[in-house]
Amino acid sequence: MVETARDLSEHASVRARIDVVLRTMGAPFGGTHGKGRPLVKALEDVAQEAILHEDIELAQRFQRFAAYAGGELFLEILELYYDEESKQRSEEAMRKMVAMGADRAVAALDVLCRDKPDATAADARDLFSGIAKSADHVGLGTGEGGIRLSTREMRRLQQYGHMEVILRNLPRPASAEAARLVDDVLADADAGLLAQLLELKVRREGLAALRAAVQDPKSSEGVLHACLKNQEWIFGGAYVAELARRQYTPDTILDIPLLRGDGSLHVVELKRANVKNLVIRLSGHLMLGSPAHHAVSQAQNYLRAMDENRGTILGEYGVDTRRASATIVIGHSRYVGGSITPQEVAETLRTYNSHTPRIEVITYETLLDSADRMLALSSAREGLEASEEPVA
Repeated sequence: MVETARDLSEHASVRARIDVVLRTMGAPFGGTHGKGRPLVKALEDVAQEAILHEDIELAQRFQRFAAYAGGELFLEILELYYDEESKQRSEEAMRKMVAMGADRAVAALDVLCRDKPDATAADARDLFSGIAKSADHVGLGTGEGGIRLSTREMRRLQQYGHMEVILRNLPRPASAEAARLVDDVLADADAGLLAQLLELKVRREGLAALRAAVQDPKSSEGVLHACLKNQEWIFGGAYVAELARRQYTPDTILDIPLLRGDGSLHVVELKRANVKNLVIRLSGHLMLGSPAHHAVSQAQNYLRAMDENRGTILGEYGVDTRRASATIVIGHSRYVGGSITPQEVAETLRTYNSHTPRIEVITYETLLDSADRMLALSSAREGLEASEEPVA
């Protein structure tokens, strides 16, 4: 799959990094395939380089390769994306599964008619409704490989993943009316609109997972980071992608490195949501507490290191870190003590941020509210576009 992907890029720098991956794996000379962190890093480097050339599809491909090499994604899922033979095998298994299901449905109707000769369509509907309600359901969570599944369950997931392809190739239903309805649905399907609606659904689910983590006072920084991984849209439209590489200098490991449209770096530093002394009242005045100041100092050190190593980072990774900026996400008004209201928390942060041009401190509350508004606008726009009639 890596060798096939190499032919998809016209950029010499991307192909050079793919060659590094192949050498790490031992290709084309055979031998023991390299693995572990060196292989993951080499794959992430390809994704990084592809992003810089705005080849997002290839970047996503190598991010998935890196996830597989790092043990976060199953090979069967990867093959469904990029191995045509595997896809065909899964589709064939799905066809057999559909045929078997149809055969069992006929058998169930035969039994119903035998036991109840005057059975109606409503009786058949009730029968299959009961069967459906008694079926076992497997929760897969969010993302690709978010939880570990057994091989048998993963293969079942593969089969369901190609259900739409199979349905389009099924013979016409016996009922002429049913055939007309199916044809109408498939003919009117707008692939672009369906993809956008699916993306909105994924974003809503991701936002719901983040909100649940924020509302849990025991959530660690790691839990919150997992909810925000590959969710750069939450931070606004100024960012085109989350960078695969998190370390650019020996002493800095970034939580979420984002790439701006101009190729410059923006750092997101995540802290816990449950911070009681995020804002404190001292001598009648409101000010940020020590956790926020510590986070700001940490971000300042990151930005200083980026400034000092700008030439090296730009030359090796193609990311411009001169005058990089940072966002610190910390706390939530629900956890702030001292009878300090959400409005007072917001005003204190607004005052602080007005004096720090390169670093912004926001709460998870602000982040969630902003993301909610973006989703509402996106949903309204999709609804408007879907309802627009073509001009005659």
